Amino acid sequence: MRGRHVPPAVIRIVLAGVLSLLAAGCNLVPEYLRPRAPIPLSYPSETQSSRTAGDWRQTGWRSYFTDPHLQVLIAAALANNRDLRVAALRVEEARALYAGQSASRWPAINLEATTTRPRAAGGAYSDQFGMALSAYELDFFGRVKSLSDAALHEYLGTEQARRAAEISLAAEVARAHVLERTSATRLALARRTLASRTASVDLTAQRERAGLASTLDLRQAQSLIGPAEADIVEQQLAQSRARHSLALLTGYTDLPAPLPEAQLDDRWGGIEPGLPSDLLTFRPDILAAEERLKAANAQIGAARAAFFPSIRLTAMGGLASDSFGKLFNAQSGAWQFAPQVSLPIFDAGRNEANLALARVRKDLALAEYEKAIQVAFREVADVLAGQTLLERDLAVRIQIRDGEASRLALTTTRYQAGSIGYLDMLDAERGLFAAEQQLVDARRARLENAINLYRALGGGHQEERTSF
Repeated sequence: MRGRHVPPAVIRIVLAGVLSLLAAGCNLVPEYLRPRAPIPLSYPSETQSSRTAGDWRQTGWRSYFTDPHLQVLIAAALANNRDLRVAALRVEEARALYAGQSASRWPAINLEATTTRPRAAGGAYSDQFGMALSAYELDFFGRVKSLSDAALHEYLGTEQARRAAEISLAAEVARAHVLERTSATRLALARRTLASRTASVDLTAQRERAGLASTLDLRQAQSLIGPAEADIVEQQLAQSRARHSLALLTGYTDLPAPLPEAQLDDRWGGIEPGLPSDLLTFRPDILAAEERLKAANAQIGAARAAFFPSIRLTAMGGLASDSFGKLFNAQSGAWQFAPQVSLPIFDAGRNEANLALARVRKDLALAEYEKAIQVAFREVADVLAGQTLLERDLAVRIQIRDGEASRLALTTTRYQAGSIGYLDMLDAERGLFAAEQQLVDARRARLENAINLYRALGGGHQEERTSF
């Protein structure tokens, strides 16, 4: 077609297409309603109190893990861990896929300059320059929008997966830190025990020479040196492995200097029990499962739209002339408009199969979402119940340690006075050593349970986002 006059029929078609973009159109996506959580409204009775979910939502890793040394380690891991970097790049990948899918909802305009010179009998030629509108689908039945929404929810689900990876990483760093501190504490205990037993051997040897102790007493004292030395080697190995784990988690960056051997800090962690079960709706893995459910729901709309006609528009406008000198004359305008309607008639059941597949995938996503909630509920119930019991166990272990220390002091005094034999003092030393080790393990168990609580509740929600 040539000239500037556009036939009324074409104008009507274009206007109809524009109006279709402004109208809501047919929405074939099933209405999404968040499924009811298949769990009780609250945790078991032994974990109840008046605490609210809002208290925990304001708790991030910096306010939960209050140990300054541990905070430095977690910050280094969030900035340099390669697994977390992969998770962040997955988010960027999903974001790009969503941007590409979303762009298909809009027409694409391309500027094309072409020159054609057909060889005719008279040697005539034609120069053509044009601006083209690529093929654009009028989304009457929401197919393109459904695909765009599905890509959006996949992207949002990936973002939640990144948050879950951050929470897991913080928990793993805390766990490795606790193991390193536990081994350091037990190493210091083993060294003190070795020094005490060495001194006991020297004292017993002096008493033997003076006729106040038997050779059996000396041999019994010497028999305790080997186990103490073996325990030192074992704790040194455990500490080295824990430090290597921290180095990997933090991306082999320059870590702060190792802390001196000291008692395990058990002041951080823990939370008052009695949290409502709806707090699980903030857990990132559950949010990610829900986004996947929403994406599957949107895919049903796209599968339904495949049963209806699709309308695609292609238009081109530009200039055409048989000579370059006449290219910009008033009569050189040229345009082309090519609407295309596609109506599915027979596809051997392909569309029905795709719709059935979309529905099955939604059911799978729903089952995975419900399972994620139930698993999370059990994990939180376990750690809340464990927290109460472990606090009691820690208090009992402290009492036992204090009792054994008092018994050893009294036994040592009586042994030096010659009232009892060395075997009684040896038994008291063993009892104190075992009680101190059990106390260290009780502190470690309490902190590990606190770490599990942080992870089970999805961490805090006020932390700064890590960028790569």
